[in-house]
Amino acid sequence: MSFESARQRHLQTFNRLPEIQADVEKLAGQISDTFAGGGKLLFLGNGGSAADSQHLAAEFVIRYKAERRALPAIALTVDSSILTAHSNDYSFDSVFTRQIEALCRPEDLVIGLSTSGNSANVINAIEAAKQIGATCWAWTGESGGKLNTIADHLIKAPSSETARIQEAHIFIGHWLCEEMDRRLST
Repeated sequence: MSFESARQRHLQTFNRLPEIQADVEKLAGQISDTFAGGGKLLFLGNGGSAADSQHLAAEFVIRYKAERRALPAIALTVDSSILTAHSNDYSFDSVFTRQIEALCRPEDLVIGLSTSGNSANVINAIEAAKQIGATCWAWTGESGGKLNTIADHLIKAPSSETARIQEAHIFIGHWLCEEMDRRLST
């Protein structure tokens, strides 16, 4: 496929983002409320979504653009010892669940990224976080997959193409960081 074809598919996805704007704005309010209530963000995902989880957690903790206090955010994708020990001793399907059990509290907000919406370890972690009482969001593609019926709320990027979904997810994540900068700047 040509560069122009990829650019056009990207634009088609981004031109449809207003369809999910209300959901993104609702999430911004919940993130702000989470921080105000002493909670933290917990991000998780696989592959590119794992990288996006790490990227966004760093933006919240360090800063995005504005000087503001550090915001409590953790990517459950970063500890290679936990990830490999759990996967070896138990199962990759529960690799995030164990971390949710250890780190998640009712005042927290969990964001599980899965472009298909069907990643077993993300589904299991969302179910575990819901049992704890945390607010759970899933970021998926347009189908929502199984997470459609499991997460409390969804951000469904309007595409079925993994790359376009991930591009939308990181754009949404960056806007959320920008919005927290606006709300919480000193």
